[in-house]
Amino acid sequence: MVLGGNDGIVSIACLVLGVAASDASRNAILTAGIAGLIAGAASMALGEYVSVSSQRDSEMSDIAKETWELENTPERELAELTAIYQDKGLNHALAREVAVELTKKDALKIHLAEELGITGYNRARPVQAAVMSAIAFCFGGAMPVAAVAFGSSTAVRIWLTLAVSIVALVTLGSVGAHYGKASKRVSVRRIVIGGIIAMAFTMLVGKIFGAAVS
Repeated sequence: MVLGGNDGIVSIACLVLGVAASDASRNAILTAGIAGLIAGAASMALGEYVSVSSQRDSEMSDIAKETWELENTPERELAELTAIYQDKGLNHALAREVAVELTKKDALKIHLAEELGITGYNRARPVQAAVMSAIAFCFGGAMPVAAVAFGSSTAVRIWLTLAVSIVALVTLGSVGAHYGKASKRVSVRRIVIGGIIAMAFTMLVGKIFGAAVS
């Protein structure tokens, strides 16, 4: 969601700033911003759905393989689970005892978790990923669009959009760093500098394009 929100802010801010720099009217800027918002959200949703669906297909293949192995080669699977617990520091006897006890309850679940890292919490969910990405993109992109709507002149629209976008990027960078247990200073600096460069570039292109058309 943080990545989707960041994409929304930078993408739509760059779009509206580029159009604004060409001296377009507020209606033209808003139209471009809203169209970009819808297109970007749809693109994010589709991209996430396809990507996570591929991940889910891979998981389903792994689950089918593990199920077959448990049905046809249970002793080898038990030996593999025992070896995993030995690698974690248990002696052979205790590792085998733990493996046997856990296998009695739900063999497939424990093998998926220990061998493949697949659990109920991290299973691929394509629809959920698509919806959340689209929502995050819309939430991030709506801020620069709203800033443009409140601007009374080209200069005000540009500066207001820049200010709102930078504040949003700072906030998003801090949130991402907090949940990722990373340095907030490094995260914020990286995301803000990258965003400013992107916005400056699109404004330059918009200014050149606007002058060329005129």
